[in-house]
This record gives sequence, structure tokens and C-alpha cells, in this order.
Amino acid sequence: MDQATEDPSWAPEVWLGEWTHSAAPTYCRDLTGCMLAANGAFLRQFGRPIGDIRGASVTHFIHPDDVESYAQSARNFGPRQAEGAQTHRWRTRRGWRWFTWEEMLLPATSERSAVVRAVGRDITRQRLAEELYLKLSRAVDQSPIPIVITDADGRAQYVNPKYIEVSGQTLEDIIDGRIPILREGHETDAAYREFWATVSSGRKWRGELARKTPAGRMIWESVQVSCLRSPAGEITNYVCMREDITERRHLEEELRQVQKMESLGTVAGGIAHDFNNILAVINGYADIGLLRLDDPALLQKSLREIKRAVQRASGLVRQILTFSRKAEVHFGPVDLNQLVCELSGLLQETFPRTINFGLNVQDGLPPLIADHNQLQQVVLNLFVNARDAMPSGGTISVSTSGCHGRDLAHADADRTKDYARLTVNDTGIGMTPEVRARIFEPFFTTKAVNRGTGLGLAVVYGIVASHHGFIDVETAPDAGSTFHIYLPLAVSGEAAPVPVPTNDFPGGTEAVLVVDDEDPLRNLLKTALGHKGYQITCASDGLEAIDMISNPERKIDAVLLDLNMPGASGLSVLKVIESRRPDLKVLMISGNLSSEARSELDGMKNHDFLHKPYTLGELGQKLRHLLDT
Repeated sequence: MDQATEDPSWAPEVWLGEWTHSAAPTYCRDLTGCMLAANGAFLRQFGRPIGDIRGASVTHFIHPDDVESYAQSARNFGPRQAEGAQTHRWRTRRGWRWFTWEEMLLPATSERSAVVRAVGRDITRQRLAEELYLKLSRAVDQSPIPIVITDADGRAQYVNPKYIEVSGQTLEDIIDGRIPILREGHETDAAYREFWATVSSGRKWRGELARKTPAGRMIWESVQVSCLRSPAGEITNYVCMREDITERRHLEEELRQVQKMESLGTVAGGIAHDFNNILAVINGYADIGLLRLDDPALLQKSLREIKRAVQRASGLVRQILTFSRKAEVHFGPVDLNQLVCELSGLLQETFPRTINFGLNVQDGLPPLIADHNQLQQVVLNLFVNARDAMPSGGTISVSTSGCHGRDLAHADADRTKDYARLTVNDTGIGMTPEVRARIFEPFFTTKAVNRGTGLGLAVVYGIVASHHGFIDVETAPDAGSTFHIYLPLAVSGEAAPVPVPTNDFPGGTEAVLVVDDEDPLRNLLKTALGHKGYQITCASDGLEAIDMISNPERKIDAVLLDLNMPGASGLSVLKVIESRRPDLKVLMISGNLSSEARSELDGMKNHDFLHKPYTLGELGQKLRHLLDT
């Protein structure tokens, strides 16, 4: 017979009182930890009949790892501690669950001895959420990637230790809002406004930004910014992750330089052919002019043809420098049609005669805002790739056209922009799906040993991506390949009209010092500027120029200064000018300006720069503008 039937003191109401019928699991135990009674909610929660409960030790239900903690707390219960709370893992019918128990000491009565009543609450979900929160918190705190969380207005609310470490900024400056943390790296206000329009509309923004550290070092970072939303869908915060990719950028630049030199070898034959033609034209018309000095009309015609040939030679020199030097990236208006036509004509002289070119450009195509050097590299690499796909000859078909972003199904297309489409098609061997999937990987190539580095299409992909464009490829084995390059067109106002060069320029009466180690060029400038009224003196090298500049009695208003000279370079002369005559105007002249030299020039004042080759009109206008400002 059940003990509860013969002994009324085992009735649950005796121990549990008003908690007998509660929805919260409740039990009573004596001061030694033996269970005395439990309500129906407890029995359902733990899946035990009352017979298994009575007399059982509480520790029977508790996770072994938590028993010692429970025992320590139970020993403290007594007259001095009548209330308390415990949280442990308990074995239920659904497995181990976290419970918190509110315990109270019930004094002895005539019906029973002193007992402890415990009312429980399942906090497993809350506990798991807290553990998950702690894990996420530790992951963000210990992340090797700098992370910032801002409010909806872009003010920093949290930065992880890695961000503070790499930024060189203090936590106080960041959190107090003295640093516009999302503004850093955007070159212009317009670029920042475009960024803010993207993230405030709920879209993710990603890009590569350059910024200067407090120590003065320029670094590149890959930046991603996304929004956090409230349950109602409102944007409440932004998460910004910045990863230092300076080393990767340097490596990419080195790889690109290797590929440029490979490209230079490709076009060398065409350049040599054109130069020979140009030299023949110059030599021939010079001979005609010397033989017919008595015929002014023929002499003028000969000079015009010589000048036209020189202009062609200047263009070839610019192309050689494009491929050989480590030029800085400079975005400006680029005529895609002109670029494609120039390279097509050049490569027809270099590629095998079994390869034909078909050209179809859309008239009136608006300019791109792009880096001319890098875009030239893209077109050349696509042409070379097409040539190599046709070992027995074939046709390279090139076309340009405009299209709207909203008409493109590509995932990377911006529906608000217009694009220029460059299409390069070959009739070559095509590619299998397996090869097609890997063509943009660096160093992947299907060519024979010593026939290519595998960098060409990787460089194309990187340049197009940096210009916010994208690529589509259509190919099949024995069916040729078609590359579609999409690049954003310049929006209204971005593409400034290109000034038409002229040989006419305003004169002046100022004293000008011409510094150049080339006698013919120095004499040319002395004659041309002297005819315009300027007072010209010359120096044949940097050391002679420094002597003249150091003489305070010598009147000098401006200096035409060649950058590369023996003795003392143009930069050395410019530093002397800054220290001894800081108000003197200087026009630096060079045919090949390195990024290191440009970096030095950017920190100096009162100078302008002119690229060789130049026309006398360009030089005269630059000089006049420099003197007048």
C-alpha cells in the first residue's frame, strides 16, 4: 500500500501548499537533500511517477558536473539563510536542461518538520542565448580583422581591440565621435556620398580604400559595411570590417608589372615597324626641304609632314612608357574607341599575317572614367589571348557599344548606370567548362612551357573589377571565345573636354632660367621663349643651376627644370629653391615620372609639371599660367 494512503503527512498539500497545482515545477526536500513531494508540473517535466520522487536524492537529477555546486549551496541552508537560488543542469524527459530554482526554508509545523521548497523555471533557451552571445562577443573581440559598429548616423559605438591596434587611434577619440570613422579612405566628398547612399538604403558596400596611418604610412584596406536591422526592419547600426591588404596590393602590382613587360615584348615588333616608317618620313622630308630651300610652299609642306611624324612618334613613346613604367593609377576621361583603334592598328603589324582584324565601334560612344594605362593593358591582353587561341590563324572581331545597367542580367550590374561594352571574339579553339572556370586564376595557363605566365586574364579581371565593371565569357570547344567587358560610362559632368593643343602661347617679360642637359632642347627653348619677350638664361646641369639660384643678385622669376640630369637631379635643385628662394615658380619637365618622385613633388610648393614630349604651345601656356598664379 502506498505510504501516502496510510500516512496523511505525505499528501502534497502538506508540503507544497498553494504551489500544489502551480504550472511552475515545484518540489520540497528535507535539509539533507531528500525529495519529499513534487507537484504535477514537476512530474510532467521530468517524466517520473511520484513513487520515484519520494525519498530520492536531489543529486539524482542534477548533472554530475554541477553536483558539487549544488551540495555547497544546500549546506548553507538553515536558520541563517532562509532563501536562495540555484542554477544547474537537470535531467528531464527532453534531456539535460538548465533550471533556476528559487528556494525557501519552511519552518517546522505540527504536521511536518522543516523543509526547503524549490520553485523552478526552465532557462535553457536563455542560457544558450547567453552562451551564444558570449561566444559571438569573444569572436568579435578576438577577431584578427578590425571591426567597428556604429549607430544609424555613423557614430562609433563599439570597436574591437584589433581596430584600435591597427588604426593607431585611441578608444576615447573613436567613441567620442572626434574621428569620422566611416569617412576615412574615401578620396572625395562625392565618393563618400555615394557610399552613404548605398549603405543607408540597406545594401552592402565593399571596396578598397587607401588611408594614411598616424605614423604617416599609406596602407590599403579592403572595407565592407553592412547594416543591422531592428525586428521592425529599421536600420539601427552599421558593421564595418577593414582588412589590411597593403601587401597583397604590392604583390598584385609586381605581378602586373611582370605581365606588362611580357606585353611590351608582344608589341615591340609593331612599335619597331612604326618607328622605322616614322624615321623614314622624317628623313625623307628633311632631305626634300634641304634640297628645295628656294621653294617656300614645298618647304612648309615638308615641315608639316615632319611635325605630323613627330606627333606619331610621341604617341608610340607614350605607349612604351605605359607598358614599362610603374605608373600611378590615375582616373580620367578615356575614349574607348580611340584606344581600341590604336591598339588594333599597332598589333596588326606584330601579329602573324594569318590573323585578321575586324573592327566595329559605335560612333559617339561617351568616354569612360578610367585609368588609361590599365585599360590599354586590358585590351592588349584580350587581343593576345585571342591570338594564342588561333595557332593556325583566324579572325579577331572587336566591337564597342553602349548599354543600360537595367537591361543587363549580370548580378554585378548597377541598374542605375550606363555601361560601355567591349567585345573581343576569336575563331579559335575555345575552352572546356573546366578551363573556363579557371581562366582568371593567376598563373593558370593551358599554354606550353615558356609560352606564357598565366597572368594575362588575371590582370584583366583585377583591372575590370577595380573599375567597378564585370566580365562575361562565352565559349565552347572548337567554337571560339567571346569576352564581353562592361565598364561604367562617365556620368554627366565627369568627363571634362580635352583641350586642343596649339603652338601659340602668350608671351611675357619675366626672367626665366632654363635648366636642361640636352643642348638642342635648351637652345630650342631659349629661341622660342626669347621670341615671346622672355629674358632667358640657361644652365646645362643641376649644379650650374644651383649656383645661379644661390646668387641673390640674379633676377629669376621662373625656372624650367628638367627632372633627370647629371650632377644634381631636378629634385635636388627644387629642394634648394624651396630653402633659398621659396617664392620662385618652377615648371618641372620629364618624360617618365616615377611614383617615388611624384610622392616627393606632392610635398613641395610653387611648382607645376609637364610631361615630355610636349608642344611649345603646351609649355608656353603652362609657364604663363604658373607666373600669373
